[in-house]
Amino acid sequence: MPQRAGLAHRRTQRGGWPYPARRPLPALGRTRPPRLTVTAITSAGPALLETRQVRKLFPIERGLRRRVHGHVRAVDGVDLVVPRATTVGLVGESGSGKSTLGRLVLRLIEPTSGQVCFEGNDITTLHGRELRELRRNFQIVFQDPYSSFDATATMLDSLREPMRAHLELDAAQQTARAAELLEIVGMSPEYLTRYPYELSGGQLQRAGVARALTVDPKLLILDEPVSSLDVSTQAQVINLFAQLQDRLHVAMLFIAHDLSIVRHVSERIAVMYLGRIVEDGPAAAVYDQPKHPYTEALLSAIPVPNPVRQRERRRIILEGDIPSPANPPAGCRFHTRCPYVLDVCRAEDPPPFLTPDGTTVFCHLHTSGPQLEGASIGDLRTGDRSAQ
Repeated sequence: MPQRAGLAHRRTQRGGWPYPARRPLPALGRTRPPRLTVTAITSAGPALLETRQVRKLFPIERGLRRRVHGHVRAVDGVDLVVPRATTVGLVGESGSGKSTLGRLVLRLIEPTSGQVCFEGNDITTLHGRELRELRRNFQIVFQDPYSSFDATATMLDSLREPMRAHLELDAAQQTARAAELLEIVGMSPEYLTRYPYELSGGQLQRAGVARALTVDPKLLILDEPVSSLDVSTQAQVINLFAQLQDRLHVAMLFIAHDLSIVRHVSERIAVMYLGRIVEDGPAAAVYDQPKHPYTEALLSAIPVPNPVRQRERRRIILEGDIPSPANPPAGCRFHTRCPYVLDVCRAEDPPPFLTPDGTTVFCHLHTSGPQLEGASIGDLRTGDRSAQ
């Protein structure tokens, strides 16, 4: 049986792409566009994605008449910026509001208040056809690959579905694009005829990434995409995201609870606690010099491969559980677990503080306590704590 030529070869023989694409997928090795820093967004144009004081309150209903007895503050006044062609990591404990924020960005749920701006336009005011046309610009990769696919549909049917909704392609062009995208994520086009139960978790997650790329989006929302995979498969999928970032120049919002995973693909890190951002800055600055006590505690939980260094490093154990988002504490929401808590932390919300390395931190230790001048929060261990 003669060997079937690859799709890339057939594309070359035809002299172009076998389907009309809004933005052709660039070849490997192409120079990436320059990165936008947060300080340069105003002068260089609007960010790709920006949330402005976004809030999402879920009502607590009781009784047969379903009377509202309070609200769960899942997301409470979040400002987040995702520049073009940049990966932003969003990390925090379970229940911090990360996944809820991702669904707010996609308009899968409606915000209680605030704005979600895509390319400078507030998408919370869009409905019907306008919202549908905009949705091809952002796609999501879900946490559980098994529940995100229809068990009765083949991979080809699953990959064709978004193309039928957003692209004007015939059946042959849809098949060609699906095969091309499977090759991009490291899978053979032969998997197009397979059903979800015939694929492993890692293969299904790769297929989920291919499905998200079918409409050539500008932004990918990755909602803990590797948490349900084993360690070796996690590494493969993380490397895939890094390759896609370099090859396709697509922006990503990477939601996870493990800072060690986010570090490999993110250029900026935002740390979320109890519905609010507590620290947001360049990945290197957040990892090397954490400014918020919560960030420092998360980093100290990451194991170190060197056993000698692991024994010598200081492990920060947070006392107690995360408070209920239905009844958050007054003042700084982290003060009930903070080892450096001040009196002002219990009474007032911390204002944003911009450090010289470009990190924004919400912590009274930088405004009311000993001045750190951009240094690590760990410098307080030997500093003057008489302000408590």
